Amino acid sequence: MQQLHALADAIGLVRTWWNVDGAPQTVSDASLATIATALGYPAATQGEIAASLAQVASERAQPPAMIVADIGQPTPLPAALTEARITAADGTVRDLDVSNWVLPPMDEVGYHALTVNGHAFTLAVAPRQCPSVAALGKGRIWGPAVQIPALRGAAPNSFGTFAELAEAVDTFAARGADAVAINPVHALFAGYGHDFSPYSPSSRLYLNAAMGDPSMLGLPPLDEAEAVNEAALIDWETALPRRLAQMRRLFARLDAATRERIARGNAPHGQGLARQALYDALDVHFRAQGLHGWRAWPTPFHDPEGDAVTAFAHDNAEEVEFHLFTQWLARESLARVQERARASGMAVGLLADLAVGVHTGGADAWAMRGALLQGLTIGAPPDPLGPLGQNWNLTGFSPRGLAQSGYAPWIATIRAALATSGALRIDHAFGLARLWVVPEGQPSSAGAYLTYPFDDLIRLVALEAHLAGALIVAEDLGTMPGGFGPAITRRGMLGMRVLWFERAEDDGFIGTQDYDAQAVAMTGTHDTATVAGWWTGRDLDWAEKLGRLPENTSRAQAEERRDWDRGLLWASLTHNVAPRPASDDPAPVVKAALSRIGAAPCGLAIAPLEDLLAQREQPNLPGTITEHPNWRRRLDAPLSALLAEPDTAARVQALDEARKNPVRDDAQIR
Repeated sequence: MQQLHALADAIGLVRTWWNVDGAPQTVSDASLATIATALGYPAATQGEIAASLAQVASERAQPPAMIVADIGQPTPLPAALTEARITAADGTVRDLDVSNWVLPPMDEVGYHALTVNGHAFTLAVAPRQCPSVAALGKGRIWGPAVQIPALRGAAPNSFGTFAELAEAVDTFAARGADAVAINPVHALFAGYGHDFSPYSPSSRLYLNAAMGDPSMLGLPPLDEAEAVNEAALIDWETALPRRLAQMRRLFARLDAATRERIARGNAPHGQGLARQALYDALDVHFRAQGLHGWRAWPTPFHDPEGDAVTAFAHDNAEEVEFHLFTQWLARESLARVQERARASGMAVGLLADLAVGVHTGGADAWAMRGALLQGLTIGAPPDPLGPLGQNWNLTGFSPRGLAQSGYAPWIATIRAALATSGALRIDHAFGLARLWVVPEGQPSSAGAYLTYPFDDLIRLVALEAHLAGALIVAEDLGTMPGGFGPAITRRGMLGMRVLWFERAEDDGFIGTQDYDAQAVAMTGTHDTATVAGWWTGRDLDWAEKLGRLPENTSRAQAEERRDWDRGLLWASLTHNVAPRPASDDPAPVVKAALSRIGAAPCGLAIAPLEDLLAQREQPNLPGTITEHPNWRRRLDAPLSALLAEPDTAARVQALDEARKNPVRDDAQIR
């Protein structure tokens, strides 16, 4: 199968990779052939493989749509642009060796139109680094990480929206925060109460319309025709259809002047926004018939530019306009939140979150089919902690599609995320270098790593961050691809240093001074146990309940290991200057952990709201869907009231003071 292996290498499929234990793993030839075929390079027979290799060669001979360069550096031209021939007086033609032709260094960051040898393309010139925390001029800053739906505000609501987020921004700005990290706010499926994970969006270009708040924009509030459900867990199955119905009633009451205002606001967003609204209208229409996602729709509606879709848009113009309204409402509401954050003195404001992929049946997969993987989903390979691997049932960009489009979808995705924020976290940033792709319908073990044009992608992130004046956080947790860490460091991106993973060679927790300065210090993420939950063993309760304790480990053995780890953590946080708290007394540990990340040399510290409130439950338990109430938990009371409680106020103050006046860890608990 030498030809198949040559094809795999040519299209970026990695045949041999190393797991978390450093053991080599080999992808089967069957998987390579299936994945290559899904990528557009048929590989079922030797004839197909030969034709696909020829196709690769032909594609490489085509001039690029974009060249991405670094400021001040010469840029080698690809072979497709370095053809030159000379004709002698006698008519003899010979090729000239111009294989080492380069573009001269450019000293202006941005996108430039360029023509070489008659071929027009875009030259993107990236800055050396992304904007830095130091450039903000406020020293070492901090902020909470909040799950917007969990928030409660002054007015009753079934789930938190951008109105509650605005209140949270005001509240934290008054307590010294310079950033508020938020969950992804990408578009979900309109009014659908099941696919509500923020990390499984319909589109990353547009927003979750259920988050918009009309009162923030001077419109009448949504009616309360039905009782608000303020239970401890969000009933998404009821709440999202109800919110869509409320918005419909509000839309029906809008006057002509307001509709014109909305149209003016939407005009700059052009055809892309119109297509998103059209998708939402089609999705709602066909979902009423039991068809969820575009792939379940009748075939004529699979083509966004087909006659059936065009006719639907004409016949349902008012419905499409309604979905344009909901996107306007969400976009303008979120923009107001960021404006309030900056007006309050926050150096960053919102720290947005970019999901790693999109739902295979969603709007992006429908509208940008040529740019996204087809017949493949993304996930994670098998490892000792997950022998079956993970299949996230999401799709992502195709390397081939990115190249052919001149990276336009990637640029648009980054730009959309930065439009209403001062910083961006890139979820699973390793995906900029490689993604584990799995043939649809097959287990994760049938997958392989697919490489991406890493250098170009991070250059474009740096360029868009420069244009927006925004910080970039690259989630770098897990098994890191070779060269990834140094590359993002050179670009000025911030890695993530999470308390639980910062362990020394002897398995103890590292000291404050050992945290990487070019990173974000964190007590946890939405996927990890809270400090209080870890200290009390709440995560072990869930592991036991769901049969997820490590193999051949009893609950008693897990408790014994946890008690040893408690000692290691307490010693690291306080140097044992105070007695170790009991396992049912997490409050001193939470405060000490917050002080730890506050005192770290990192320019930015982020504390999950759950840790500031010393809560024991975490927002999400990876690897579960319905077994754990993921993305459903709500705060017990309005945020302002919770932060005013003496113990919570003391924790927030400890973090703020540690940021501004770092001292030894043990001094924080005296």
